[in-house]
Amino acid sequence: MPTRDQTQYWIFDLDNTLYPRECNLFAQIDLLISQYMVDVTGLEYSAARRLQKDYYRDHGTTLNGLMLHYGVDPDHYLNTVHEIDYSDVAPDPELVGLIDELPGRKYIFTNADNGHARKVLARLGGDAAMFDGLFDIRDSQFSPKPIRAAYDAFVDKYAIAPEQAVMFDDLDKNLVVPHEMGMETVQVVASRDWAHHQVDDWELDRDHKAPHIHNLTENLKQFLASL
Repeated sequence: MPTRDQTQYWIFDLDNTLYPRECNLFAQIDLLISQYMVDVTGLEYSAARRLQKDYYRDHGTTLNGLMLHYGVDPDHYLNTVHEIDYSDVAPDPELVGLIDELPGRKYIFTNADNGHARKVLARLGGDAAMFDGLFDIRDSQFSPKPIRAAYDAFVDKYAIAPEQAVMFDDLDKNLVVPHEMGMETVQVVASRDWAHHQVDDWELDRDHKAPHIHNLTENLKQFLASL
C-alpha cells in the first residue's frame, strides 16, 4: 500500500474510477458508441457492437480503432458519444475532500476528453482546480492507455518521477505500463456481485496476484481514508 509521505504524485483515471462503475454512467456512453459504430461501418447493430468491443480491447479505445480503420474525425466522435445525462454521478464531497487532502501533486489521466472530465468533476462536487493537471485523450495525440506512448507523454508533460507516483485505474491492462515504469498501482474494481450485460468479462478482471496490480479496492474512498 502506498504511504502518504512517500508518494508525491497521485494519478487518477476518471471513468469507473472517480465514480463507481455501479452508477452506470459509462453505460450511456457505451450505447452511443454502438450507434456511432453502426453509422460509420454500416454493419448491423450486433456486429457493429462486437467490433466496438474488439476495438476497445485491442486498441485501447473504440475511437483509436475507428481512427485507424475508418479515419473518423476524433472531435466529432467525442462530441457525439458524450451527449449524456450526468445525473447518474452522485455528489461525493467526502471523496473530493480526501483527494484535496492528499499531499503532493494530483492529476487526472483519462482516455476521455477534457469536457467530459470537467462535467464528471462538477457532479462529484469538485472541479479541475482540485488537480495539478488534467491529461486527456487530446493531450496524448489520441494515443490512449494502455499504449506506452500515452504514459510517456503524460510523465514528460508534468515531469513526474514514476518511482514516487501511484496510479489508480479500473482496468487491469491500463496498469501494466505504470508498473513497468516504477509506479505503485491501485485497481479500483466493481463489487463482486455487480454485473451488467453491456460489459465484457475482461473489463471486470481483478487479479490481486498479478505482478502489476499492487493494490486492489472496491471502494476508492475507503482506500484513500486508510492511507
